[in-house]
Order: sequence, then C-alpha cells, then structure tokens
Amino acid sequence: MSAPTAPTKPTNFLRQIIENHLAEGTHAGRHWGGSPGDAAHHAAGQVDTAKIRTRFPPEPNGYLHVGHAKSICLNFGLARDYDGICHLRFDDTNPEKEEQEYVDSIKEAVRWLGFDWQDAQGNNYLYYASDYFDFMHRAAVYLIEQGLAYVDEQSAEDMRANRGDFTTPGKDSPFRSRSVADNLERFADMKDGKLADGAAVLRAKIDMAAPNINMRDPAIYRIRRATHHNTGDQWCIYPMYTFAHPIEDALEHITHSICTLEFEDQRPFYDWLLDHLREGGLIVTPQSRQYEFSRLNLTYVVTSKRKLKHLVDNGIVSGWDDPRMPTIMGLRRRGFTPASIRDFCERIGVTKDYAWIDYSLLELCLREDLEHQAHRAMVVLDPVALELTNWAEVFGSDAHIEACELPALPKGENIPLRQFGLGRQVWIEREDFEETPPKGYKRLFPGNKVRLKGGYVIECTGCEKDADGHITKVLATVVPDTKSGTPGADSVKVKAAITWVSQHDAVEAEVRLYDRLFTDAQPDAGGKDFLALLNPGSLKTVTAYVEPSLASAQPDDKYQFERFGYFVADRTDHRADKPVFNKITGLRDSWGK
Repeated sequence: MSAPTAPTKPTNFLRQIIENHLAEGTHAGRHWGGSPGDAAHHAAGQVDTAKIRTRFPPEPNGYLHVGHAKSICLNFGLARDYDGICHLRFDDTNPEKEEQEYVDSIKEAVRWLGFDWQDAQGNNYLYYASDYFDFMHRAAVYLIEQGLAYVDEQSAEDMRANRGDFTTPGKDSPFRSRSVADNLERFADMKDGKLADGAAVLRAKIDMAAPNINMRDPAIYRIRRATHHNTGDQWCIYPMYTFAHPIEDALEHITHSICTLEFEDQRPFYDWLLDHLREGGLIVTPQSRQYEFSRLNLTYVVTSKRKLKHLVDNGIVSGWDDPRMPTIMGLRRRGFTPASIRDFCERIGVTKDYAWIDYSLLELCLREDLEHQAHRAMVVLDPVALELTNWAEVFGSDAHIEACELPALPKGENIPLRQFGLGRQVWIEREDFEETPPKGYKRLFPGNKVRLKGGYVIECTGCEKDADGHITKVLATVVPDTKSGTPGADSVKVKAAITWVSQHDAVEAEVRLYDRLFTDAQPDAGGKDFLALLNPGSLKTVTAYVEPSLASAQPDDKYQFERFGYFVADRTDHRADKPVFNKITGLRDSWGK
C-alpha cells in the first residue's frame, strides 16, 4: 500500500518521535477494543500488528492540491517506512460543499502519486467520517448527560460577540445553564428537524475565559438540511470537524495523527474530548496523539480550495485539472510525474518552520526526472518557410528527400533513433533569421552559414516579403563539403545549428504554452486580492509543426522539445488527428532571473 521502496530518508522531528515510540514499545500490542469503528473493518479483540497507524484525512470539497501531496507523501511514506498502515479517510462532515466527484478525484490523486489504502493482503483501509455518525451522535448525547455540552440558541452574531478575543475573555451564553434534561430535549429537536438551520448549535461546555479561544465552548454539532453524498437525507445535524476528527482517529486506532500547524491550537480540545469519552467507556483504545508540521507554502501558487473553486466556477481556468492549477490533477495534466512530486516533497522536508518554497524547486525535480527519459524532438513554434534553392542542382530533383536521423536521448545504451526527412522546403523558427542581424547574432542572415541540426550546412542568400514588408520565406543554399564536394560534411565549420522540420513530413499540432498563473510570488498572503495578480500571459496557444516521430504520441507521453523545454501530449484533448501538447517547463528556470 505504498510507493516504490525508497532509500534511507533524512531524519526529521516526526521520524524521531516515531523511532522513540518504537524503541519504547509505546504502541506495541495494541488491541482492537471492539469500539464502533472497528466493526466494519476488524474483529473485536484482534491484536493490531501495525507498528504505527497514520491517516490522510481530506475533506471532499474540492480537488487535492500540491500542499495535500506533501501530506500524502508524509503520512503514507511514514507508514511504509515503519511497517505501518496509512488510512485514507474522507472527513465528510459538511454536505453542503462535498460531492462524489471530489471523492473520486481524491482516490485517483492518491493512487497516481504511487500510494494505496489497500495492503498486500487485500485489506482495505478506506474510511469515511460519515461511517461514524451514529457513534458521534451517541458521544454528543453522552457529553450532554455529563453536563459537558449544551444547546445554544444565540444568533451567530451574538455567539461571535460573546466569544471575546485574545485580550478579552468570553461571556457565558444565556443558554449555558440549561438543565441536562432540557439540553437532551433540544438536541433531540435538532436531530428530528424541529429547528431551522442555524437556529441552534450544540457546544462543548469548557471555559469561556480560556486563554485558548478554541476552548471557549466550541460548537460540536450544527443543523444543516443538505443531502449527504454518503448518507443521503438520513441526518439534518452534522458534527463539526474538530469534534469528528479526534473520534475518527480513536476509532481507527491512529497512533500518530499528523496535521498542519493551523490545528495546533485545536490539540487541547482533541485531548479534552478523547479524555472524557474514554472516562465514559465510549472510547476504549489507547489514546491517539496529534502532531503538527508546517504546511507547504509554494511561491506563485494559491492553495485555498475556496479560491481555487472560484477560479473554476468563474471560468478563469478550464477546470480543476487545468494545467495552470496547483491541484494534483492539474500538475498531472501539465506533465509532472509522480516521482518528481515525491522527490520534491522529500527535499522540502518536514519542520515546524513557516517558510516559502520556491516553485523553481518543483520544476527542478521534474527536469531531473525527465532528463534521461523524455525523448527529444524538434519543433517549430513560430514557423517561417525556408527554401533551399539549389536542392535540385545538388540532389537531381526538387522532390528528392534526404533521410536523416538523430538519437531519441543524448546518451545511454540501445538508444532508439528518430528518423525524418529533409526536403527542399522546411520550417524554421522565425527568430532564427534576421535580415539585419544584431551584433553577435550567429544564426541565419544573408551570407552566413548554419547547420540544420541532423542535416546539412546551409548558407542564407536572402528572403522574400509580402506587400506589407513581412518576411514570408527565407532563402538559402545547401553548402557542399570543401573537400569531397558532397553536401553538409563536417569539414564545413559553422558557429550555430538550428532546429527545423521538413514541410513534407511535419505534423501540425496545437501547442499550449503555459506559464505561472500569478505574477506575484505570494498571491495568497497578506490580504492581497489574488484575482488582481493573475498573469494575463499564463496561456498562449500556437499552431506549431513537430517532427514526424511525434505522430505516434499518446496522451501523457512526455518529450523534450529541443531548445524550448519539456512538453506533454495533453491527456484530455490530444488525438492522433489533432495533436495537442502542453508546455511543462523550460530547460532552465527563467523566473529566477
């Protein structure tokens, strides 16, 4: 249930915690205690043979993004490295925002990254918070019975005002002193649909003067009349995430509940809840513990699912898998590989420090992964015609085609060859010709010689223009070898070689030149308007010509377009009769400059 075996990993504070626990036998010999979460997956009383248990608990209210990739690699990776098990758990406690589409996309993303929630024996560790709604309701009733929870019918505005702030303690709700019997009755009214949405919430009764605002009687249940993707219309009350999360961890016997630092202030409530449920015998497993690490802050990226959904819903991008999106499915369609993302997550490490990671590191990991596996190809993105005017004189016929070949990779054993032809008419990049060249220009200009890569040396003789003065064709001649008289031999020395595609076998393709979606390195920080920072040049589409070896490209096939960077055949739109290639990244970091 894991990615390919990884080499020894550098240590971090979470690994140190786990290794200390393993050395001390902290979690050895744990038993399934027969609690409700076990029944669907395990027999009561069974010894837990996993050394550790982690979980990846996404809320299915959007597609996963690159920040989630860090958590996936961390939780599944730790389970892999320490003979443990990682659960995939959907925290589906908010039916208004959750959809089956998101559930399916999350499963696909986890598997694409190289992880699985099934072990080699076929045991399935897929869970839903909604699996435990009956137990969570029973736990809430127990808290009411113990005087540890009450139904609050203040308005949302009053509740917010009475909560206080970091310098002012909160004020008790006028409903806080209700009797247990009244609270049980009102909570039953909530469950039975007798109260309107927002009319009441169930709150834990802790301390309205607590320095930690999260302990000031947090809400644990609210009324929401919405159809749930998993339970339908069975419930009209739903637990809050902060209430559901520790219960799920306990019922699933999670040993190390790893989450990002924004949940650090929630840890006291996590422990408070489980301590009280254990006192009442509702939870009988060993205590789960929460540990926090810093979330991924990646430059030029927005990771708020609310903001990403805004981009999708308003047509600013084509969908959750738009190649400009930082979603895992967007990165996949852009052409990133699972190995490159796993490598990136390994390199950035796991700390408690708040830091920004430069997007160029993610691209570097991708380049290093593709360098020795992406086949090379020549492409002309901004074409202008080149005519070799002495072709018939050299080869006896204007229709003659010279066979050419180049290796698909720069080095290695048994490298396949790309084969293509050179004819009288070819396409070259418009920037490879200058009628009046600037100083230091080494490509085509009247009187200068260059080599057509994989082909012959040619000498530019001029150009043709239309009525508006635009260059429509570059003219050149094939240069014979100075010793043998045959064309293009190495004895003719030139200072530049240019890429080209012969017109007779070129494949016309749509090429989408993607760039970063935002112009600001931190578009999601400091209260900025992220919409004002959108990059107007994040997508440019051109009609290009590619060499014939790409005629057989399949969706997701990746190439290095010589001189331009790495490209991928679009997994959604690419067809044999209409090739579409996406730019993944350039050959080097251009933004760093």
